[in-house]
Amino acid sequence: MPPLHFDNAFLRELPGDPSDVPGPREVTGACHSRVMPTPVAAPRLLAHSAEMAAALGFDADDPAGDGFARVFGGNALLPGMQPWAANYGGHQFGVWAGQLGDGRAISLGEAVTPDGGRWELQLKGAGPTPYSRGADGRAVLRSSIREFLCSEAMHHLGIPTTRALCLVATGEAVVRDMLYDGHPRAEPGAIVCRVAPSFIRFGSFELPAARGDTALLRQLADFTICRDFPHLAGQGEDRYGDWFGEVCERTAQLVAGWMRVGFVHGVMNTDNMSILGLTLDYGPYGWIDDYDPDWTPNTTDASRRRYRHGQQPNVAWWNLSRLAAALAPLFGDIAPLQAGLDRYAATYAEAGRANTAAKLGLAACRDEDVALMQSLQVLLHGAEVDMTLWFRHLIDFDPQRPALQPLHEAFYDESKRRANEPALMDWLARYAGRLADDPLPIAERRDRMRAANPRYVLRNYLAQQAIERAEQGDNGGIHELLDVLRHPYDEQPGREAFARRRPDWARHKPGCSMLSCSS
Repeated sequence: MPPLHFDNAFLRELPGDPSDVPGPREVTGACHSRVMPTPVAAPRLLAHSAEMAAALGFDADDPAGDGFARVFGGNALLPGMQPWAANYGGHQFGVWAGQLGDGRAISLGEAVTPDGGRWELQLKGAGPTPYSRGADGRAVLRSSIREFLCSEAMHHLGIPTTRALCLVATGEAVVRDMLYDGHPRAEPGAIVCRVAPSFIRFGSFELPAARGDTALLRQLADFTICRDFPHLAGQGEDRYGDWFGEVCERTAQLVAGWMRVGFVHGVMNTDNMSILGLTLDYGPYGWIDDYDPDWTPNTTDASRRRYRHGQQPNVAWWNLSRLAAALAPLFGDIAPLQAGLDRYAATYAEAGRANTAAKLGLAACRDEDVALMQSLQVLLHGAEVDMTLWFRHLIDFDPQRPALQPLHEAFYDESKRRANEPALMDWLARYAGRLADDPLPIAERRDRMRAANPRYVLRNYLAQQAIERAEQGDNGGIHELLDVLRHPYDEQPGREAFARRRPDWARHKPGCSMLSCSS
C-alpha cells in the first residue's frame, strides 16, 4: 500500500486521558483516550468504495492485498497511525445521558492527502474502549453492511455524510439480541472503516459544558474552528457566533436533504449530530416507502416516535438549542446564539422551498406552491403512495392530458387508490395549471426533476436481501447494491428490480420495516 501521511491534530492539540487503566470509566478533563483496536481472528475484505480509496491515494489493486484487510480489520497499523477513542456526551431521546464517547469506534489517524484534504479514518466495531460501558465494542455484519452501503448511497445522492472506505469480516461471532426480545444469537462480526474530515459532534461540547469545564470547552471550540472552519475570520465572541451560525445553516441544509429523498435517521440524539453538518452514525435508519410523516424505523422509538420522519426538522432545531446552551459560557450575550437558531429556521425554510420547486419541476417556489406540496403530501399519506416512485413518475406527467394511470405503480393499496382518485385527480389538475404558468420548458423541467427525485434509494428490504446473502457467504448483493446506488438519479436499464416499491412480504419483516439499535 502507498504511504499515507498522518497529521493527528486532534491528539496533538487537545488534552488526552492520562490513565491507561483498562475497562470503562469516567474520563474527565480530556477529549480522547488512547486505545488500540483488538485484533480479530481472520480479517477479510468484503467490499470497498473505489471512490473513497482513490481519494485517500490508494491504487486500484491495493484493497485486494492482505495488508489492507489487516489494517482495516484492526490487526495492524500503518506508520503514523495513533489510535484513539473520543470522549463526548449527549442527549438521548431528549434526556441528558452524561458521558457516552466512542464505545466501539476507534480512530486510526487523520490522513492528509496531497490535495490538502483531511480524512479521519475510524474503525467501527474494532473492540472495547474506556467508553464501552461494559459492552464488547464489536459490531455485527448486518449493521455494518447497512452503514457501509448507506454512507456511500447518501454521498451519491448529494447529501452531506460521513463516508465508508471498506467493510471487513472479522471471522468471529458477535452475540446480539436484534429485537431486544430476549432471544440473543451469535451473528457474524464485521468492521466498517468510516471516513470524515471530522467526527466531532454536538455532544463533544455538551460534555465539558455539563461538567463546568469552560476551559476545555473553549479549547475544543477554538480547535474545531481553526481546523475545520479555517475560513471564519474575526476574534472572540464574533468568531464563535459566526461559527455557531454556520453549524446551524449546515444542519438545516442537511435535514432538508433528508426530507427531499425521504430518509429517516432514526436516532437523532445530540451525540449523533455532526458539527460539520454531515449525516453521522447510521443505525436504525430507513427510507420512506409509503409516504408517512409519522413513520420511524427505530423500534426503540416506536411508542413516542420522537424521531419520526416529519419531526426531523424540529428535532434538529432542538438539538441545536442544546448545543447553544453548551456554548453559552463562551458568550457574554446570548444574542449570537439566538441569531444562529434563527438562521437555522430561515435556511431550512428556504431549502424546503427549493426542494418543492425542484421536486415539482418549477422555476421557483411561490407561496401557493408550498400549499400545493403540502396538500399533495396529505394525499400521498391517505392513499398509501410510495414517495420515491410518485415523484419519479411525475417527471413524465403530461399537463395537457392529466391522468393518474401513469402513477399507478406507486400505490400500495388498490382500494385506497380508488377511494382517493378524485382528490388526486383534482390535485393533478391544479398541478397542470401551475405548470402552464411556469416559464420552464418541458425538457428543462424534467431535467430539474430528475436531479431532485432519485430513481434508486437504499430501501430497507434491499439492504436486508443483501445482508441475508452475505450471511450465507455471498457478497454479490452488497456489490450490486453499491454499484446501483452510485447513480441514483439515472435510469440504469436492466436494473429496474432495484426501483420497485416495497413488496408485501417486507411490510413487517424485521430489518425491512423496523430496526433496533442492536448491532
